[in-house]
Amino acid sequence: MSTTDLWTHRDTNISTMNLEGFGVEAVDGSIGKIDEATNEVGSSYVVVDTGPWIFGKKVLLPAGVIDRVDTESETVYVNRTKDEIKDSPEFDESTYRDPEYREEIGGYYGSGAKGDRDQL
Repeated sequence: MSTTDLWTHRDTNISTMNLEGFGVEAVDGSIGKIDEATNEVGSSYVVVDTGPWIFGKKVLLPAGVIDRVDTESETVYVNRTKDEIKDSPEFDESTYRDPEYREEIGGYYGSGAKGDRDQL
């Protein structure tokens, strides 16, 4: 997956949805709710408020990790594990829109994250 694809919704229908408030399910369980979502071409992402799961922290997920959206249950399914998401670069409220931060996130998720992907 190229870094450009990482910031683009796999399903073009998703790019027209308002995902704010939707729950987020990782491969192995719930990680929180979407606090903010963008649908900018080539730079789409969601910010997830993880609540008590990782002590109220937020995480930024590129649109390319979204597998599917269930509009009935208002749930977004992502193709990463909870540990991969927890180990992602720290979310910083003041810099998360900066290109440098996006590059760091893109490098992390673009590499398939640090999990044992090869062994799956």
